[in-house]
Amino acid sequence: MQADVTALMQGELGDWLRQQSAMRAEAKKEAFSRWIWGGAALLPILAFLWFAPLGLGGWRMIITVLAFSGVSAWGYVPINKARRAIKIGINSAIARSLGIEYEHDVEPGGEFHACKTYGLVPSYDRDSFEDRWFGQIEGHGFELYESHLEERRGSGKNRRWVTVFRGAIVNMEFGRPFHSTTLLQRAGKHKKWFGLGGRKDSVNFGGHRLDYVDQVHPAFDDVFELWSDDQVEARVLVHPSYVEHLLALEKAFRGEAVRALFSRGSVVIAVQSGNLFESGSLSAFGDEQRVAEAAAQFGSLAELALAINQNERGRVMGAGANEITPGDRRRVRRQSGFGRKDA
Repeated sequence: MQADVTALMQGELGDWLRQQSAMRAEAKKEAFSRWIWGGAALLPILAFLWFAPLGLGGWRMIITVLAFSGVSAWGYVPINKARRAIKIGINSAIARSLGIEYEHDVEPGGEFHACKTYGLVPSYDRDSFEDRWFGQIEGHGFELYESHLEERRGSGKNRRWVTVFRGAIVNMEFGRPFHSTTLLQRAGKHKKWFGLGGRKDSVNFGGHRLDYVDQVHPAFDDVFELWSDDQVEARVLVHPSYVEHLLALEKAFRGEAVRALFSRGSVVIAVQSGNLFESGSLSAFGDEQRVAEAAAQFGSLAELALAINQNERGRVMGAGANEITPGDRRRVRRQSGFGRKDA
């Protein structure tokens, strides 16, 4: 799923970007003016601070650094405002070309609560969200946004914020109805006895127990683990031919990336993918490259969601697809050696 970047730049988006040259120039001028006036105001204050007998010791350097940081941040306000406007214009045009919508600001909902509850994202102390893409993709409700999660570490002078997750959260209606909760997680995520006793037989999330699901694919357990409250339905959702595709996706995202939760007829995906969709810049040079990069980033993530949202023949199922049937259960039981009774 890729936007036609050439058509965008030769059409409405290209025209709009050319019209932003004055705004870009004004933002640069305003930032430079703020830095000049801010620096001029600081000089006599800092001269007094450094040469007057105030007995501040090491505080002089700390105050100086903070003062210059404040002036620098003040100068960047018009620059950041202009970059945000350009970014929103570019990403909105990409979204329109794909028949969906884009918003810069995000208020996460139940899908992110599910990510926290079932461990798709790590624990954290501070969060931020941006770049929401949403609408219908191949007949399925779709939402994607970027999440940045940080943890406070260290103590005293070594206290710092550390990024523990940066990437995309994707929520999509699944291609066939189902009633279980199934978690696709990293191999080795849930171990006994602080990692010394092998894999757990079951895991508990806020009172919801999920049992480990054996997979017949020889390479699956090296990368993923599957946990569910319905063993048979889990094997229908994540079957051997589907596993091949998951392993290919994992390789494409260079490992430690994809994890997913199948629940209440939807699939929620967390993809550790770095900072995304930063298409705004004060320089018109390279606009087309930045448009192409943002479009490619969204396209690869949308294709990931579509690939996970597939039936056993490797295609996304239509809105009229049947739910998991007794026939599905009999077939999976035979393949798994569970016997021939229906669940």
